[in-house]
Amino acid sequence: MTSNDYRRGLVLAAMAALTTFMMPGSATADEPFKIGLILPMSGPFASTGKEIATAVRVYQKKYGDNVAGRKVEIILKDDGGIQPDLTKRLAQELVTKDHVQVLAGFGLTPLAMATAPIATQAKVPMVVMAAATSIIPTKSPYIVRTGFTLPQVTAPLADWAIKHKELKLKSVITLVSDYGPGIDAEKTFVAHFTAGGGKVVDSLRAPLQNPDFAPFLQRIKDAKPDAVFIFVPSGVGTAVMKQFAERGLDKAGIRLIATGDLTDDNEMENIGAAAQGVITSFHYSAAHDSPENKAYVAEMAKLGVRANFHSVGGYDGMHVVYEALKKTGGDSDGDKLLAAMKGLSWMSVRGPVTIDPDTRDIIQNVYLRRVENVNGVWSNVEFDKVEKFKDPGV
Repeated sequence: MTSNDYRRGLVLAAMAALTTFMMPGSATADEPFKIGLILPMSGPFASTGKEIATAVRVYQKKYGDNVAGRKVEIILKDDGGIQPDLTKRLAQELVTKDHVQVLAGFGLTPLAMATAPIATQAKVPMVVMAAATSIIPTKSPYIVRTGFTLPQVTAPLADWAIKHKELKLKSVITLVSDYGPGIDAEKTFVAHFTAGGGKVVDSLRAPLQNPDFAPFLQRIKDAKPDAVFIFVPSGVGTAVMKQFAERGLDKAGIRLIATGDLTDDNEMENIGAAAQGVITSFHYSAAHDSPENKAYVAEMAKLGVRANFHSVGGYDGMHVVYEALKKTGGDSDGDKLLAAMKGLSWMSVRGPVTIDPDTRDIIQNVYLRRVENVNGVWSNVEFDKVEKFKDPGV
């Protein structure tokens, strides 16, 4: 053997070892099917992690932990919600050391974006249950989303606001958290509202971490628009609503409209009467009137959690994985699982949904809701809807 042949052999061996290291491997039918669930179980967005993790438990309680002859094992990792590099490292470890067949979770956009290359390289389906920036599925052909997008839930609200002349909303200021979903919401609202003849007076962006909304709300009050459109991530709504009332914007006659993140069901008890009458658009409400949802909300409550929109992204994410595994007959090959996920349709607790076979994003109803006190519980009560609405993009 020549020295060149020896070196070539070493290179080929190293490449083979690296490929084996990065690939999840082909598990046999008697081996567990592993789902790597990466969520913010601590930190400022821990409520998102708690909702999704609880929903996963509720799903497995109802449907069991055995699918197509495979034991389904959940490996939960806490990424804290704010460090993309940590999320990426956890995903790498789940693929290379734990040999998971699916990655899932992802509380915020930067975390999902950081993980996308891992899913692509390992050919592992990545089920995005929460992160809501429109472009996320384009970052890997292995991403499937079961939550929602901000353009998807914003466009119907902007269209509704300009069409309902009795509200007299001719001028609006937008206030959003300064990161992917907020920018998506801002651009979508501005495009749709101005296309209908409305005027956006100003567009304000608050920092994602440690935000103080008071200065922004004061600027809005001084500008005297007819309304303010707000997007903030789940868990921040209480601070916004209280500062909105403290600054007297409601008394100044400025209407508040928002995506449903602001009046997160999980936060309604804390927000209370400050949100009365606020109109939002969203894909899910704990008050959604269907047998499936009533049963779901009751099961979540048994575990001490009031169901919210992130929980539904987790619940339906589990459904997508389970149904795909059934369709493959227990085969955990990434490409086969992905193919089985595309085009899935079912009656979710939120209403009818479909995984778009072309974009791998979710198609769903978007509801207009009004905050009301229902039997002593502050709730997002649906009064209108746009059916089977796709992500319109930005």
